[in-house]
Amino acid sequence: MGHVVVTGAAGVLGAAVSQFLASQGHSVTGVDLAATTPDFPGTFIGGIDLTTAQGAASAQARIAAPVTGLVNVAGGFRWETIVEGSPDSWDFLYRINVMTALHMSRALLPQLIDSRGSIVNVGAAATLKAGLGMGAYTASKSGVARLTESLAEELKDKGVRVNAVLPSIIDTPINRADMGEADAPRWVKPVELAHVIAFLLSDGASAVTGACLPVTGRV
Repeated sequence: MGHVVVTGAAGVLGAAVSQFLASQGHSVTGVDLAATTPDFPGTFIGGIDLTTAQGAASAQARIAAPVTGLVNVAGGFRWETIVEGSPDSWDFLYRINVMTALHMSRALLPQLIDSRGSIVNVGAAATLKAGLGMGAYTASKSGVARLTESLAEELKDKGVRVNAVLPSIIDTPINRADMGEADAPRWVKPVELAHVIAFLLSDGASAVTGACLPVTGRV
């Protein structure tokens, strides 16, 4: 097993991914804007703003080598219509969804090239078609998909694989509060998504790069 860095590690999905990877024998380092998180199953580096290259460089300096995997979970969501919402939301979501993945990937590339490692980005199934109030979010997650595809092509000859998972609604407390619980059993559980991410990091997916894999539960 290897050493995997998980961004957004203090959130519900980041924590689930970190816990599952640790249970599979990986050493895990978590990075997050939050200062602390309870019961993290490895090394946690808090107070890091990954929307800037400086923040990613600061995290990289504190991450022990070698790194064999990177999971870019850090990101966020806003529901806003284009007419009534703010243009600032487009910039905000681009920074937290796309730039966090870009900066952390760039910061860890030397180690990932050395280890012939793997990157998994968390996109969204909404990438395929924007709905009402989803314009800014879908545009940013489309950026994650295009980053994944482009970086995969760039790194093919360096032995680093880059893939993305595209989940539908993830079963989190916030989503249950915002959307009610009627359809929650059909949503994607964080641990289910963690299983798919772990597969994409593994040798079992050694022939897979540049893929954007839908993980949609029964939605």
